[in-house]
Amino acid sequence: MFEATPLCSSRGVQDCAQRCHRNQTRSDSNRPDTPEQTAQTQTQPAPYITEEALLHQKCHPSSLFNILVVRPALVLPDRWRGGPPVGVRLREVMKLKQRVVVLCAVLFLLGLAKVFLLDGGEGSAASRRDLRAFRKMEASLALAKGARLTHTLQSPWEVAAQWVGPREVYPDETPELAAVLNALATARVERADVGYKGTQLKALLVLDGGQKVVFKPKRYTRDYVVEGEPYAGYDRHNAEIAAFHLDRILGFRRAPLVVGRFMNLRTEIKPVATDQLLSTFLMHGNNTCFYGKCYYCRETEPACAEGDVMEGSVTLWLPDVWPLQKHRHPWGRTYREGKLARWEYDESYCEAVKKMPPYDAGPRLLDVIDTAIFDYLIGNADRHHYESFQDDGGASMLILLDNAKSFGNPALDERSILAPLYQCCMVRVSTWNRLNLLKGGVLSSALQQATAHDPAFPVLTGPHLTALDRRLNGVLGTVRQCMETQGADNTLIEDRMNLPHP
Repeated sequence: MFEATPLCSSRGVQDCAQRCHRNQTRSDSNRPDTPEQTAQTQTQPAPYITEEALLHQKCHPSSLFNILVVRPALVLPDRWRGGPPVGVRLREVMKLKQRVVVLCAVLFLLGLAKVFLLDGGEGSAASRRDLRAFRKMEASLALAKGARLTHTLQSPWEVAAQWVGPREVYPDETPELAAVLNALATARVERADVGYKGTQLKALLVLDGGQKVVFKPKRYTRDYVVEGEPYAGYDRHNAEIAAFHLDRILGFRRAPLVVGRFMNLRTEIKPVATDQLLSTFLMHGNNTCFYGKCYYCRETEPACAEGDVMEGSVTLWLPDVWPLQKHRHPWGRTYREGKLARWEYDESYCEAVKKMPPYDAGPRLLDVIDTAIFDYLIGNADRHHYESFQDDGGASMLILLDNAKSFGNPALDERSILAPLYQCCMVRVSTWNRLNLLKGGVLSSALQQATAHDPAFPVLTGPHLTALDRRLNGVLGTVRQCMETQGADNTLIEDRMNLPHP
């Protein structure tokens, strides 16, 4: 109980509450100290708000909160200024409490309505779907070391072949992935030959069970920095490994499976090598070397093992039932000094690309933009061509093959790789959502976790991991600039193209 004080006028709820709080403080300081004063105060009726006060927008110094909740006051008829009967008072108190409960329930329901009706549209549903996919990826990121298939009679190669579809090389849920990668790293080599067409040294191997794979040998130490043009230097085997796991993290699932492997050239390769490959072997001191057959392969520039054991990467060959078709990349470089490609000087080049098949319809142009983001993150400026599946009608994904010209110089962020993104100013909603979930160091941490059990771990050095996070910020900034220029609706495109397997 407190002493009734004059009602205060209010210019609004907040002003009233502040002024009433000050009045209440003064009222508390003048409380009666003697028993006589206390008894006299207790005989006074409890404070009430009359209809007249409400009509004149008056408020009591106990504040609106005390009136409604802490010390419920009653709205009384003017004839009851001295206080209502006790029974009436109790009933009014209960009614007031019920009104407060109902009011809280209404506010709660309005909040839910906002979430599910206003924020629960297609875009929000897409964001929730992308978040679930990200959490699923996080949970499956770490791969068990030495895993083997135990619940199926199929070989690892048959399992992996069944994963392939028009829009993915492997599905988002792959509990057998660790076992397939372990088989790639340990299966016996049945045959070894020179690599297929290309400019870089590689070997084509056939593993136990008839599975073809590509072996790329180690040419540099992990901390070696490749100077010069962004496409300079030899292939980096560790870049193939890191790129595959980045493909997993980004949720693209368009890169063939890759794993690190240590190969004994003397006992595993030479006994099963073809004459063509065997003729390229030589010794440098105590180290076994080979230079293979390719456009830039030279006897003077072989790849050498440490003794007989050579570190490298093994890439799983895609099934023969999915033949590949090669395309010239619309944002490819000329590789000629002093000669620029059209996209390098024409900022409206994307408009011309949009009129050419297969970029005038279907998912291909958005695939190219996804690939530009992927290549910028890994520092790959060498995608002059790309592959898709044959006879796809433009619906096939752009397959992320040959990523070894990556992670050469961690200090170089080659912005021209992003030309498809900043010239077209469009990107998939799912890609945008995934990139935002990976900022703040999450990307580099996820890649470290994904490669932790690879035989070639550590796959990347600290500077390359730092470069990944830095480049991600550059991608996000580029997309934000597009949204500021032309609006989010014209920049973020809802196109997932998750086609079922045939």
